[in-house]
Amino acid sequence: MSKPLGKPDRIVVALGGNALGNTPEEQIERVNNTAKALLGLIEQGNEIIITHGNGPQVGMIQNAFAAAHEAIGTPAMDLPECGAMSQGYIGYHLQQGIGREMHRRYKRWHAATVVTQIECDPDDPAFQNPTKPIGPFLTKEQADEQKAEHPEMTFVEDSGRGWRRVVASPEPKKIVEADSILNLLDNEFIVIACGGGGIPVVRDYSDKGCYKGVAAVIDKDLGGELLAEDCDADVLFLLTAVEHVAINFGKPDQKDLEEITADEAEKLADEGQFGKGSMEPKVRAAIKFARSRKGRVCIIGALDKASETMAGLSGTRIVDA
Repeated sequence: MSKPLGKPDRIVVALGGNALGNTPEEQIERVNNTAKALLGLIEQGNEIIITHGNGPQVGMIQNAFAAAHEAIGTPAMDLPECGAMSQGYIGYHLQQGIGREMHRRYKRWHAATVVTQIECDPDDPAFQNPTKPIGPFLTKEQADEQKAEHPEMTFVEDSGRGWRRVVASPEPKKIVEADSILNLLDNEFIVIACGGGGIPVVRDYSDKGCYKGVAAVIDKDLGGELLAEDCDADVLFLLTAVEHVAINFGKPDQKDLEEITADEAEKLADEGQFGKGSMEPKVRAAIKFARSRKGRVCIIGALDKASETMAGLSGTRIVDA
């Protein structure tokens, strides 16, 4: 096993959306357990920034608005607003869970959530090729009806299960609230930011260059990586349901990886060793972060072993050569 990292000053901890459950009740229970691991990291001497996924949560919000729209005519709510709602209520639960755990441990730190926008390039090619499915499954007739009302939307048939809207997944370029996040960190806050990868926005040059939301999805791992770079973090800590990144996953010759270089990780990713929609995005984000500055490390490990992983007793570390 590799040696412990020691006690870095600042780490970004990324929680998967599925790790937070699929209902508000489930989420509260899981956040309470997560808070114990997060406080353990702080007691090791680390300053932490928390980010999280929001896929199940945004899906729940969208489905609720879609059902209410059909039943009683409630106005539909588009993706940027649904993302903002999810950031708010996930952040609220995290603040409460962390607060409860701090109370038990007689700690007097503070936690705050920043509803975070991420600037994207309006000319990103992803906007011409939307591929990220969102929202409920629809019949062909329902999809055609929505397309007639909103010609800018794109719908595709999804594996025989119905039709779904698809949106772009552009590359994140800039965290709009970066200065606010850094200000809170400098005043010893535990900061929760960039939930779900952040709310995608672009410059609106018809309105003096102000920001406007766009219906898109930022990859949450790339959003977490950008947050780690902008916050000058030493470590990007991607918490998942498994203890290690593995090659030949699920096969008799599966091998868990403990420490690999960014070059080695890139070669394995290019060979297709990691799941396209699960582990590969994490590994790609880890490579980008490890290469961003000498000495930076990305750790991928299990949520329930966060403290042990940070101490070098579990997890996979990706470092620059």
